[in-house]
Formats: sequence, C-alpha cells, structure tokens
Amino acid sequence: MTTRSDSRPTTGTAPAGAAAGVIARPGAPRRGGLRTWAQFLSAGLVWGASFLFMTVALGGVSFTQVAWTRTVLGGLTLGLVVLAVRPRVERGPVLPREPIVWLHFLVIGVVGCVIPFLLFSWAQQSVTSSLASILNATTPIMTALIATLAFRVEKLDASRWLGVLVGIAGVVVIIAPWRAELAGSLVGQLACLGATACYGIMFGYTRRFLSGRPIAQTTFAFLQVGMGAAVMLLLTPLLAVGPVALDLPIVASLAVLGILGTGLAYVWNIGVIRDWGPTNASTVTYVTPVVGVALGVLVLREPLSWNEPVGALVVMLGILLAQGRVRMPPARRSPSPA
Repeated sequence: MTTRSDSRPTTGTAPAGAAAGVIARPGAPRRGGLRTWAQFLSAGLVWGASFLFMTVALGGVSFTQVAWTRTVLGGLTLGLVVLAVRPRVERGPVLPREPIVWLHFLVIGVVGCVIPFLLFSWAQQSVTSSLASILNATTPIMTALIATLAFRVEKLDASRWLGVLVGIAGVVVIIAPWRAELAGSLVGQLACLGATACYGIMFGYTRRFLSGRPIAQTTFAFLQVGMGAAVMLLLTPLLAVGPVALDLPIVASLAVLGILGTGLAYVWNIGVIRDWGPTNASTVTYVTPVVGVALGVLVLREPLSWNEPVGALVVMLGILLAQGRVRMPPARRSPSPA
C-alpha cells in the first residue's frame, strides 16, 4: 500500500457523537503552531471523554435528559460565542437570511444532533463507554458510504470501496457475533451504529445543500447545534421532564458534555480545520476512541474484550483507505507482445 499526502475533502468525522457539519476548503495550507495543537488535543480529549461523562450522567438522569441537556447547553454556548465574535463571510450577515437555509439547518440539527445524541445516550444503558467510543469511530465509513450512494457527493474508487468493506469487517469483529452473551448488548451496539449513520447522512446532506454557501464556520456550528436545541426545547415535556438524582459528578458530567463537548470543542475543531485543512483535522477520529477506551477501562473499570481493540484497528485501516490516505498500488499491466 502507498500513502497519500494530498488533502482531499474529508469524508467526515463525528467525535463523541457530535459532528460539526463544517465544510472547509480542501488542501488548506498547514499553519498554526502550539495553539492549533492545543485545540486539536483538547477537542480529541473532550470528545473521547464524552462517553465516560454520558455513563456517569446516566446514573442520575434518564437518557433523554442527557441528550436534551447536552444539546441545549451546547446551543447556548455556541450562541454566546457567535454573539461575542459575530463572524462574517465576505462582509455578509452574521446569520443567513434565506428561509431555505434555516430549513436545511433544521434537518442537520435533527439528524446530526437530536437523533444521534438520543441513540448514544440510550445505547450506553447497555453498552460500555469504551465500546461506544470505538463504534463512534465508524463515522467516516458511514459518511463515505452514504455520501456516495445516497447523496452522490462523493465518488469512491476501488481502493476507497475496499476501505468501506474493511471498515464493515472491523465492525463485525467489534460486535463479535460469535459471543454467547451478545444478545444483551447487540441492540445497543446497533443503536451506536445508527447514530454514526445519522452523522453520515448529516455530512452528505451538508455537502449537498450547504457547502457552497458563504456561512462562517462558527455560525455553521451554532446553527446546527442551535436548531437541534430548538427541537429539544419543543420536546421538553417528552424528553426533559421526570425524576432526577443529582450530585456533583452528574451535574459536572452534564455541564462538560454540553458546554465543552457540544459547544467549545466545535469551536476548537473549526480552528484546527482552518489551520490544517479538513483532512488533517479529521485525524481526531483516531484520538477519540483511544481516550474513550482508556477512560472507560481506567476510571470506570469496564471490561475490554480482545475483539474490540482489534476491530477498532481494522476500522481505522478502513478509514485510511476510504479517505484516500492509504491507497492500494495500481495493478501492473502485462507488457504487450511486440
């Protein structure tokens, strides 16, 4: 196999179940120093730790309350950032004025925040935080597949199709259908994969309908999460009302999930995209499962079966192939007879 150094458009990443639907120009010059590295590592750490925080929060609130809180807090945080910075593109308005654009953001707010946040929170009632963080790493595979087949905004060559197939094989290894005790967590694992499929739909939809519009990246993140938060607020009687048992760890976990994981980490990731380009920024996909597994095992004492890290490595290889970072060597042609 050969490695590639070009920066094609990323097939997407949704760390910790919170994908910023940011579209940046591919091939952006690599610049930035310690600040960019700090933003990159901070986003990876926060997104990787989000699975631990969800597990802790579920000890005192329902899965719907976890999803509701992180989305609303994230929307408020990003709203304050936009209010303070007032980012503009080409001297345009801070917020888009076309109603159709707001409708598009409503779609990606629901598909990219509301549904996957609910799915991940529900899944972690039966799936360990370590396993959820590993399954979250399938987002680029889902994105490549859905963007190609459903939205036709990507075109996969043979090497990238091989990456998708390798990634699917890695998922099978992670799920381990040969295990006798699989039934207890299978539905939860499928819910995690449903969440990453939602991220794939969100990235494909964004590429199809929003990538060409002059919207500042910070505003983009706010509108996506903010529209998701608006939907959550409308569904408050269904999602947020109910008994709670709050203590300091649970409150802190919810605050970190919302303010950092669904708020400031989006801003940090945007800074990395601007400095490194989308393909290099998407390498945060490789950081988050490592952080999630390490915290799950060390802090929560979660068991880790051999198939989970092995399957994760297979998925990572699939991501490298699907994103065009690693390519199979071209077939050699037999010399024609003279």
